[in-house]
Order: sequence, then C-alpha cells, then structure tokens
Amino acid sequence: SQVNVAIRSSLQSLREKIEQLKELLLRAVSTRQITQLEGDRRQNLVDDLLTRHKQLEASYRNEGPEPDMSRSSLMAGGAKRGITNPWLLEESEETRGLGFDELRQQQRRIIEEQDAGLDALSSIISRQKQMGQEIGNELDEQNEIIDDLTNLVENTDDRLRNQTRHVRLVDKKSTSCG
Repeated sequence: SQVNVAIRSSLQSLREKIEQLKELLLRAVSTRQITQLEGDRRQNLVDDLLTRHKQLEASYRNEGPEPDMSRSSLMAGGAKRGITNPWLLEESEETRGLGFDELRQQQRRIIEEQDAGLDALSSIISRQKQMGQEIGNELDEQNEIIDDLTNLVENTDDRLRNQTRHVRLVDKKSTSCG
C-alpha cells in the first residue's frame, strides 16, 4: 500500500515537473533565450518524457503478478529500446549533459564574447571612418592649393603674354625707327 502511494506520488510529481519543463521551454523560446531549432530539439525531448510518463502510468495501472516487458524497456532508455532519437544525435559535445541553467550561462558567455567582438569591430569601423574623414579633409585642402596654383599659373601666363606682346611691339617700333 505504501509502495502504491509512493509510486502514485512519484508519477504525479514527474507529471508536474514535465509540465514545468514545457512552460519554461515555451518561455525560453518566446523570449529568444534559445534558438527555435534548440527549442524544437528540447520539445522533442519533453515529448519523449511525456510518452514515457504515460507508459509508466499505464504499466502501473496494469500491474499484475508478472512484470510487464514494456516496464523494463521504459527504464532502459531510448537507445537500449532500439529507438534512436535524431535530436540526441545532433547535440554538440559542448551542450551534452548540461542543464537549463548551465546552457543559459553558456549562451550568455557566447553572447558576451560576440558583444566584445562587435565592440572591437565597432571601434575599428569608427577609426576607419575617422581616417576617411581626415583623408577627405586633406584632399579638400590640397584641391584648394591646386586651385590657387592654377589661378597663379593663369595669371602668370597672362602677364607673360602681355609682356611678350609689349616686347614685340617695342621690337617692331625699334626696327621701324632705325
């Protein structure tokens, strides 16, 4: 009798914890604490837990003098039952075996590293922008200098032509006088 109460209590506790997992998973996906792909993978794991829970309850209700074969397969786990879960095969070594809080810490660390990289990239881009503006300012100054030189050359060219005309006029008058 006490065993039955303990089993019923454990099954109810398991059901409540699975429901909590579902709620936390839904919240994590909706607040984008985890990616949709990771959310789908974890949802499949939760669904597998729900299936195992239902099988345990059914096995408990049908308890007879001989142990049920499905009961031992329930406790053996998915790989030993011959059913492979592709979501488990795709889990990376970095996240395998980590709990929700540990995954969240790892995700925060990765985000912090990405933020640091983005900050470094931002400072590099700011420096390049500043260099581009300085180059632009230098080009503007040099263009002004070139414009001034062009004006000076044109003025000098005009004066040189005028002087050349005067020299020709003087030369022409000097040859006509004598």
